[in-house]
Amino acid sequence: MVESTPLLKVEDLQVSFKTDESQVRAVRGVSFEVYPGETVGLVGESGSGKSVTNLALMGLVPKPPGRIDGGQVHYQGQDLLKLNDRQMQSIRGRRIAMIFQDPMTALNPLMTVGQQLTEMTRLHLGLGRKEAHRQAAEMLELVGISGAEKRLRDYPHQFSGGMRQRVMIAMALSCEPDLLIADEPTTALDVTIQAQILDLLRDLQQRRGTSIIMITHDLGVVAEICHRVLVMYAGRVVEKADAQTLFADPKHPYTQGLLRSLPRFDQSSDTLEAIPGQPPDLGNLPGGCSFRPRCPLAVDACQSRDPELMNLDGRHEVACLVAQEAVDV
Repeated sequence: MVESTPLLKVEDLQVSFKTDESQVRAVRGVSFEVYPGETVGLVGESGSGKSVTNLALMGLVPKPPGRIDGGQVHYQGQDLLKLNDRQMQSIRGRRIAMIFQDPMTALNPLMTVGQQLTEMTRLHLGLGRKEAHRQAAEMLELVGISGAEKRLRDYPHQFSGGMRQRVMIAMALSCEPDLLIADEPTTALDVTIQAQILDLLRDLQQRRGTSIIMITHDLGVVAEICHRVLVMYAGRVVEKADAQTLFADPKHPYTQGLLRSLPRFDQSSDTLEAIPGQPPDLGNLPGGCSFRPRCPLAVDACQSRDPELMNLDGRHEVACLVAQEAVDV
C-alpha cells in the first residue's frame, strides 16, 4: 500500500453469544488492519466468524444475546467499541458502510428505492430533497442501472436479484464512505452477474479509493479482487498473507484443503477433494488446535496447544504447529 497508516486496525476482537446450553465464542482474538485503497478478504466456511467480526465493527452485534468480550477497533483515532449508539450512527453509513448478504431482507419492501437512497444522504450529508433526489439518480446510474429517474420510484421487489444488489451498493456508496464491508455480495447470483458486481466494486474502488473488506467463502472471488487475505476457522484467523502468496504457497492445512476443493478446468468434478468432518461446535471446542480433528497433518502436540499466529517471513502468518516447525527446521 502507498500509505503506511492503517485506515482500520482491529486488535484482539472477541465476541460471544449466550445460548441455553453454553456461551458460544464466535470470534476469538481476531486482529488485522485495512489500509487505504486496499481490499482485504475474510474467507472460511459458514460459522467461522467472518460476518460476526464485521457486525462487531459496525456496532450491529445484537445485545443480548451477543456481547463484545474484549478487543479494540481503531478508526481515525477512535476505538469504535467504546462509542455509544448515537456516536456509532454518525460513522455507520457515513464513514463505514456495509453491503449485506441478502438485499431483499436488507431493503425495506414498503419504501421505494428512491426513498431509501435519499434517506441516507439527507441524514448523513444534510442534503435537501431535490439535491438528494439528484444524487440518488446519479448513484443508480453509477452502479449500472439504466433509466435511473424512473427506477427511483420502483420498490425492491420490482428489481432482479442482481439489480437489488446494485441498489445495495449504491446505498452503501451514496455517502462516499472510507470503508465498505461487503458480506457475501455475490452469493445466490449467477456467474455472469457475479462478475459484473465484482467489476463494479473494483471500478468504484479505483475511482474513489475506497477500502473494502470482502467477506466470502468463495476463493475465486478472493483471487479476483483481494489484495490480502485472512483465513478464518472456528472464530480465529489461522492464516494471513497477500493473495498471490496465499494461492501460491498456502501454509495452514485448512487453507490447503480449501484450495484443493476448488474446481479446475483440467480436472473433473469427481476428483475434487472435500475437507473431512464438520466445523467444530463453538460452544464446545476441542482441546488444542480447533482444526486438529479434521487435519491430515496433526501431531501429538496439536492436542494440547492451540497455536497463535506466527510471522514466517515478514508477510505470511500462520497458526499451525506443523507449519511453524517446518520453517524452524
